[in-house]
Amino acid sequence: MNYEVLAQQVLDGYQLTDTEALAILKSPDEDLLPLLHSAYKIRNYYYGNKVKLNMIINTKSGLCPENCGYCSQSIISKAPIEKYAMMKQDEIVAGADRAASLNVGTYCIVASGRGPVNREIDIVVDSVKAIKEKHSDMTICACLGILKPEQAQKLKEAGVDRYNHNINTSANHHENITTSHTYDDRVRTVELAKEAGISPCSGVIVGMRETQQDVIAMARSLYALDADSIPVNFLNAVDGTPLEGTHELNPRYCLKVLCLFRFINPSKEIRVSGGREVNLGTLQPLSLYPANSIFLGDYLTTEGQAGEKDRQMLEDLGFEVDLEPLQHELKVN
Repeated sequence: MNYEVLAQQVLDGYQLTDTEALAILKSPDEDLLPLLHSAYKIRNYYYGNKVKLNMIINTKSGLCPENCGYCSQSIISKAPIEKYAMMKQDEIVAGADRAASLNVGTYCIVASGRGPVNREIDIVVDSVKAIKEKHSDMTICACLGILKPEQAQKLKEAGVDRYNHNINTSANHHENITTSHTYDDRVRTVELAKEAGISPCSGVIVGMRETQQDVIAMARSLYALDADSIPVNFLNAVDGTPLEGTHELNPRYCLKVLCLFRFINPSKEIRVSGGREVNLGTLQPLSLYPANSIFLGDYLTTEGQAGEKDRQMLEDLGFEVDLEPLQHELKVN
């Protein structure tokens, strides 16, 4: 396969066939550099050498009634994690201050649980208003679980720019990962965010015993959802969860997955996310040829790479931190 020709076709509006998508995932390792070069051609067309920095604050940890098999915070997890109720406003605002001091463009307010109660929505609303007064150009992303329409509207009015709710896996594989909510529940929340005028963020976790056809289906589903931002996580199997001991990935396959997501979602922000450190290892810098976004610092209950190393990685690559505020035009049905 001539990946560079395929990349140009994608830039001209072409959509990959399943045969071409599968060929990317199954490509021999000796094709990895040409594949990365071609994915970078698409990424560079839309984003140049800029990289968006994101930072997470875990405002509520554990205490979740859902049975997601990958998650250390779920009701079925035996992982020894810190558990606490919703943080106070001053703690959330302080996290935003720290993100701003590190030139992080997107601040992600995350809370565990099936969905937020109104008291938690009120805390987030008040926090976002306070943050926007101090850091007007900061993009605020909320990730609070399954939303109700009126909650989505409150978040929009407060100044939330983006809402994250990952599909996590394919519709076909979903019941193998969780049964306490449906795949359609997740899709509906992304659509609710869009209807409220909030930029949709939705992504996946690769390495949860899915097939390569499932991976292709995930990328296509996010294309259909028109998600503006796509975090691609690679399973960091936590001891005490049902997926404990699952290690299906290698760095080269992870890079092929990122290239596939760039080919199928050419114009979207693609973020190499949780698990990049343990799954990509020394090949982490190569992930930014197809992807154009990373998390700085720690994740929810697992550690990330030290911020100094991430910044050195960007400098060594010759990449530039993207400080532009979020600009988007949502197509509301």
